[in-house]
Amino acid sequence: MQSHAIMEMSATCWRSGRSDMGVVRMRAKVAAFLDHLRRDAAASEHTVVAYRNDLDQFLERLSVNGVSSWEQVTREHVLDFLHWLEEAGYAVSTVARKVAAVRSFFHFLVEQGELEDDPSATVPPPQVPRRAPRVLSAEEIDRLLDAPRGSDTPKALRDRALLEFLYATGMRASEVIGLKVEDLDLERGEVHCRRSRQEECTLSLPPRAVEALRLYVEQGRPHLVRQVEVDTLFVNHRGQPLTRQGLWLIVRERAEMAGLGKAVTPHMLRHSFATHLLESGAPLQEVQARLGHANLTTTQVYLQSDETARRGSAKT
Repeated sequence: MQSHAIMEMSATCWRSGRSDMGVVRMRAKVAAFLDHLRRDAAASEHTVVAYRNDLDQFLERLSVNGVSSWEQVTREHVLDFLHWLEEAGYAVSTVARKVAAVRSFFHFLVEQGELEDDPSATVPPPQVPRRAPRVLSAEEIDRLLDAPRGSDTPKALRDRALLEFLYATGMRASEVIGLKVEDLDLERGEVHCRRSRQEECTLSLPPRAVEALRLYVEQGRPHLVRQVEVDTLFVNHRGQPLTRQGLWLIVRERAEMAGLGKAVTPHMLRHSFATHLLESGAPLQEVQARLGHANLTTTQVYLQSDETARRGSAKT
């Protein structure tokens, strides 16, 4: 049975139409890296495809410059790729992502003993300007959370619990759809969150979210999973695990029902959760812990939203 690495190499070689053995060997290293992402880093297929496309583009640029082995790549080649992307009109965020893919790949080659030095190590990444996250006001949050009320259908109970949970915890969409029923402790008002294979935490839930979850677990969910054995907490109308796309659709539809007049995403609820915590006086470090940020500077971006909200309030 062919490995992912061999299949990746075959696919990329076929796309380029090249038969040069140097290029084939270079692509083999890329394929091994992609295999590593799947196997050891547990990367999603979406991430793997993005890395493959970025490295394919880098390879094409190296080929134009006459490079036929990874040992020949210098810092100047990486800078050339960066400048070529900028001149081609790519957004700064896209250039930063592609350069990050190249840096990750060279880091892998050095760790594997394929290269002694990383030619990308001293290449400064493009500076992507940080924008204040888009958030909902407290009044908009109330309207959104009230959207599923007035109905006790299984779907309405699920949607109410889901929206309350998203705003009460600030959890990522991927974390929410991965929850099991056993992760929820309604008596303690807690949820066990698996942020990654290395990080787990327990988050407290406010009474309003606990009540919505209790109604869903006891009265809504059993009607959705009657003919399906599934341990996922949030399920779709067929009783199957809720997908990321399904979660986004629920949030969008309920936002439309609430008349918010804007595109609302699960991540906007996470942003709103963090911003409103800061507005209420919570320490930045507490918000960092709740969001699962490894770096405090990542959390500091919410201070921009907090300051913007204060300026807006001062004008009214």
